[in-house]
Amino acid sequence: MAGGEFFRASGVEEALALLARYEGKAQVLAGGTDVMVKVNRRLLSPEALIYIGDAGLSYIREQDAQIVIGAATPLADIVGSPLVQQKLPLLAQAVRSIGSPAVRNSGTLGGNLANASPAADSAVALLALGASLKLVSQQGQRTIDCASFFTGPGQTVLKPSELLQEIIVPVPAASMRWGYRKLGRRQADTLSVVSAAVCAEMAAGRCSWARIALGAVAPTPLLAKAASLLAGQAPSPALIERVAKAVAEETSPIDDVRASAWYRRQATEALVKGLLGRIAE
Repeated sequence: MAGGEFFRASGVEEALALLARYEGKAQVLAGGTDVMVKVNRRLLSPEALIYIGDAGLSYIREQDAQIVIGAATPLADIVGSPLVQQKLPLLAQAVRSIGSPAVRNSGTLGGNLANASPAADSAVALLALGASLKLVSQQGQRTIDCASFFTGPGQTVLKPSELLQEIIVPVPAASMRWGYRKLGRRQADTLSVVSAAVCAEMAAGRCSWARIALGAVAPTPLLAKAASLLAGQAPSPALIERVAKAVAEETSPIDDVRASAWYRRQATEALVKGLLGRIAE
């Protein structure tokens, strides 16, 4: 970053103007828990860092049956929010599993998403909850579903001139059932080896709909298509086993220092089977 510029954007418009000026050679900075590691390791050398911590993007509010979260909202604020705990307990649990308290105090929800790690814990919960993302630039704004945001490891659909402004999550019905599980090499402060989140609506013993999201088992956080097998069905043990196997077959994990691809597939099947079993009960 030697010779690079540092800007503290006072608002979204100033941040967007700076992004437009540097034409893809600037890096947005919020908590810095991912960006500054890359900068310090010489993996990232932007001409400018644009700090958005003072740009008015830290908030959590309910409007029109949705929870709207500003992209620069610290992870610790999400965990501690009574609104999130009451309306989106799945998100609260997933975010609580990210890093250490120090990381959650600095890191932001938007940063966890924009970093686009295949193991991003918040992404798994947001996929299962059917979240969407608001992207803005000087040319206008667009809202996309969370599943369309990620294109590869460390890659998203964000254009050089765009900023992730908000995460928008529909408030689930009180009858929605959910489950979340993360496997890591330690009990805390660890990257996911495999993570899974399930949301489902049950009525009269049958599943109206279900979403199953996975982390660390594909190039991007994954929303499993096999969840559709549950629609309109009574989730019997045989069906749950069939769905869990089909979900595992959708994955494309890799061998790395945390786990083998074989283990990740086996763990995926086991996690999904366990979460669906709890929901069916």
